[in-house]
Amino acid sequence: MANTCVQFTGFVMSFLGWIGLIIATATNEWVVTCKYNMNTCKKMDELEAKGLWADCVISTALYHCITLTQILELPAYIQTSRALMVTASILGLPAVALVLMSMSCINLGSEPESAKNKRSVFGGILILLTSFCGIVSTVWFPIGAHHERGLMSFGFSLYSGWVGTALCLLGGCMITCCSVDTPATYTDNNRFYYSKQGPAHPGPPSTNHAKSAHV
Repeated sequence: MANTCVQFTGFVMSFLGWIGLIIATATNEWVVTCKYNMNTCKKMDELEAKGLWADCVISTALYHCITLTQILELPAYIQTSRALMVTASILGLPAVALVLMSMSCINLGSEPESAKNKRSVFGGILILLTSFCGIVSTVWFPIGAHHERGLMSFGFSLYSGWVGTALCLLGGCMITCCSVDTPATYTDNNRFYYSKQGPAHPGPPSTNHAKSAHV
């Protein structure tokens, strides 16, 4: 029962973390760059929001973005962050599906419990790989933006990526740890089965009843 609760908690955390990573991948407010304070930059139309797919200019009456279509001319940190975040978004789908199908409340035919545990462990490893992609992207991108233009503050998309990465990391650890079979459980089950079946070679029957019948 305890493992089921831990597995379900890890699944919920991983699912929410995966949604957070998708939101971070799809939006463009990763970092906000400016040479002056925020009000001055808005008046001068120099407050920029930089993301994976576009550079946006934020002013008091205008918000427009320029799509980053020149893939080969982009800095390495943008290309790498793009690839890792897309990979994380894709890996999250089979990972969540595997963990969901390994729940104790879902039965796929008459499969043994060991098959569910293997599926759950594999799903947990995929979730950990998803969190690893998120960690590299959400750490490398602001560092690269700071060296390129000067970083003023973090954006909504980056916070979403950080939260999603943390949830996936914790959820993946919980799922992987609670899905491993322990040898103690296997030994106890064998001992219980042996006690129910009795000894394999019973001894010779007692002759007391036969003697009492002749008396």
